[in-house]
Amino acid sequence: MSTGKLVVGITGASGAIYAQRFLRFAAHHYDHIYLVLSAQAIDVSQTELGVSPSKENFTTRAWLGEDFRNIHLLNDKDFFTPPASGSFRHDGMVIIPCSMGTAGRIAQGVSNDLLTRSADVCLKERRPLILVPREMPWNLIHLRNFTQLTEAGATILPACPAWYQKPKTLEDLADTVVARVLQQLGVEQTLMKQWMAEE
Repeated sequence: MSTGKLVVGITGASGAIYAQRFLRFAAHHYDHIYLVLSAQAIDVSQTELGVSPSKENFTTRAWLGEDFRNIHLLNDKDFFTPPASGSFRHDGMVIIPCSMGTAGRIAQGVSNDLLTRSADVCLKERRPLILVPREMPWNLIHLRNFTQLTEAGATILPACPAWYQKPKTLEDLADTVVARVLQQLGVEQTLMKQWMAEE
C-alpha cells in the first residue's frame, strides 16, 4: 500500500457500483480514505446493489466485501473534520458518482455540507478534484456548471464505460471507469490495460 490520504464523496446519483468498486481498489493504495456519504447515497446503494453502509454502525465488510480499517466515515454535517480545512493536506478528492445537484452547488460555491465544503477546499487549495457524473442527457445548466468547475481546476470524468476490453460482467464494465479515475490520481492500476501499450 502506498502512503497517502484521499477524500471520497458519494452522492445519491445512480451508479452505486462505481463507488463500491472504486473504494475496494483505492483502499489498497491509500493509508487513509476519508469518506463522506449523503443519505441518498445509502438509499441508492440499497436499491441498486442490495447492500448499503450504515452510518450508525459503519463497517465495510457487508458493503465492500472486506474490512478496510483505513476507510473513515465522516459525518456529512460536521465541519470540524480534517477535509473541511485547507490546512489539512491530502492527495485529492473524488466524488463518485456525483449528482448534478452536488456539482451545481460546488460550481456556485455553496458549501452546505461536508461534501461540498471539502470539494470547495480542493479547488481553493489547487488540489485534485475529480467528479464522476452519471446523469444523461445533460441540459445547458449542467454543461455550464461543469464548464465552470473545469475552469476552476476540477476534472470531470463522466461514467462512460469502455468496451474495447471486452468486459464480461457488470463489475468488469464498471472497472473501466474506476481504472480511469485511479489513473487520474496517479495510481498504478491493473484493472484495465493501456490502449495499444506494449506488454
